[in-house]
Amino acid sequence: MVKKSICFILVVCMLSLVGCFTNVHTIGSGAQSNTSTSKKQWYILFGLVPLGSVNTHQMAAGATDYEVKTQHTFVDVIIGIVTGFVTIYPKTVTVKK
Repeated sequence: MVKKSICFILVVCMLSLVGCFTNVHTIGSGAQSNTSTSKKQWYILFGLVPLGSVNTHQMAAGATDYEVKTQHTFVDVIIGIVTGFVTIYPKTVTVKK
């Protein structure tokens, strides 16, 4: 009984973390310092339709060398669990100059 419960919990944890991924885009020579700015991008209908837009060029504030990281963080997963019943999911976009 205990072994089945542990297996079930492990499977649920693994499935809940399947959506955690990171995309990194390097513009120019990439980040030259540790200055970064983050914003949330929201999606509805299971990620098919974006709500608003995150302007990474504006977040870079005119820098020609920077890095854009788009990821589902742990906080995004927790928010998605709460808002998922209405099919709204967040994603974090970070620009590092």
